[in-house]
Amino acid sequence: MSGRFEPEEEQRIRDAAGTARVEFAPRLGDRSDLLGSATAIAGSPTAQELDRAAAVRWVHSWAAGVNSELAAGLGSHSAELTSSVGNGAVPLAEHAMMLMLMLNRDAPRWAKAQSERRWERFQHGELAGLTCGIIGLGHSGLDLAAKARAFHMRVVGLRRRAGLPAPGVDTVHPPERLHRFLAESDFVVVTAPDTPGTANLIGEAELRAMKETAHLVVVSRGGIVRDRALLRALTEGWIAGAGLDAHGHEPLPEESPFWDLPNTIVTPHNGATTAQTRRRGLDIFVENLERFVQGRPLHNVVDKSAGY
Repeated sequence: MSGRFEPEEEQRIRDAAGTARVEFAPRLGDRSDLLGSATAIAGSPTAQELDRAAAVRWVHSWAAGVNSELAAGLGSHSAELTSSVGNGAVPLAEHAMMLMLMLNRDAPRWAKAQSERRWERFQHGELAGLTCGIIGLGHSGLDLAAKARAFHMRVVGLRRRAGLPAPGVDTVHPPERLHRFLAESDFVVVTAPDTPGTANLIGEAELRAMKETAHLVVVSRGGIVRDRALLRALTEGWIAGAGLDAHGHEPLPEESPFWDLPNTIVTPHNGATTAQTRRRGLDIFVENLERFVQGRPLHNVVDKSAGY
């Protein structure tokens, strides 16, 4: 069990484990002596640690995305892999709404005026009547759909399995209709995981398919939007602006031009860093630990071929 836990959190985990032995360590490598006998691991084992874990049958990721676990070899490993997907859905959707509102109303202009003690009133936009296009209709995407509808927006979505129910979404497009989806959206919000199917999904052709008045918001993972193409789109006016919480390179380098773009809001992949996200993540794990020791099916099982 890797990570740092409060005493009451450790007790919850021990209670869920029943008679099974539980060991805690800040990092898995700190207790490498236990890897050979461990049947379950909570954390992100490296390839070397996974090789030593001959008895492991279940690995749980504290994160919603499992890129590092799959890269370490769990994609072909016999152990079942679960994630904490859904733990940060609510704050991520809130963060997306915040970025949409800030971009729509040019909030940085007010912040600048305040810093200069200058009373500046100007005509700004409103979200009502605009179209919010959501790439990825998982937990955070569907929560965002509900919030956008509450702001009287029309909501369209892009999803690999377009036929699945999507409450709060007016139209769901399959991936082959990506350009049509982009062309009708005033805000394009990326809430999808970083998988082989979404890597570099948005490049020059896709950004040029967007309205010149549209904004791009990225709150899930970097790597889905090509940074070089996005930089051109923002500096040459293909789109109106962007709100970026997830970035292709993190931490965003000090020399990155995205910091200085007047039509771009940068936040440090911080949208889901809340106490409630941690609590929901622990709830997911504790429920699965009870299921594991009782031999019942686990929740949040990762489809290793799909990457999420």
